[in-house]
Amino acid sequence: MSWRKEQRRAERGYHHGNLKEALLQAALGLIAEKGAAGFTFADAARMAGVSAAAPYRHFRDRDELLSSIAQRGFEQFEARLTAAWDDGRPDTVTAFERVGRAYLAFARDEPAFYNAMFESGLPVDANPALQAASERAFNIIRAAAERLAALAPPGTPRPPAMMMALHIWSMAHGVASLFSRGDAARRKLPMSPDELLEAEVLIYLRGLGFPTDRRPSAKGAEPPPIPPEAPSGSGMPPGGPWGKPK
Repeated sequence: MSWRKEQRRAERGYHHGNLKEALLQAALGLIAEKGAAGFTFADAARMAGVSAAAPYRHFRDRDELLSSIAQRGFEQFEARLTAAWDDGRPDTVTAFERVGRAYLAFARDEPAFYNAMFESGLPVDANPALQAASERAFNIIRAAAERLAALAPPGTPRPPAMMMALHIWSMAHGVASLFSRGDAARRKLPMSPDELLEAEVLIYLRGLGFPTDRRPSAKGAEPPPIPPEAPSGSGMPPGGPWGKPK
């Protein structure tokens, strides 16, 4: 659901005392227009139609307001990726392709949330709720990477699932940030963002020695997913799997 539809409901709700929601939607509107770094706490209060002091009833400062928006964005992001992954049905490759398309679609459909999530400069690890929401979303990509790693043919070294997840996320994030966003920062591309991401992942998997057919060559069930790696010592970047935004 776009922030504009939520904003109309928030404006109606504010007249019944829903100040917190009104501020969140006002900030989303400002992010859509100016980016996460382009507005002040006072701007959000003005957009919501309240005094400059009113936001302090619900948020310590602008960073806490942005953290709440980023957390909500990651929650919606997780829901989209979960639905796309669908526990790997009907097969890993098809489900993984859906995850990639869902990733790009979220950046395109919800540029204000995406901006707050990845371009606000917030230290993700300073907010436990935000960090937990970001990790839940990343875990969908990691689950897909585990299934992909399990498809490595005999005699091919099986790459660490965490490494694959981080590589694939980096590719998806790059394409989303440059070519699949819904704001003025979107670059032109002589192909669809979906096609670009699919080609990148195909080249990546070929480089690892994976079969690149759309379906596993062997009939029957796919290999079981490899066991999850231990959280400690797994090379997790500071601030959770998504790392600290720039």
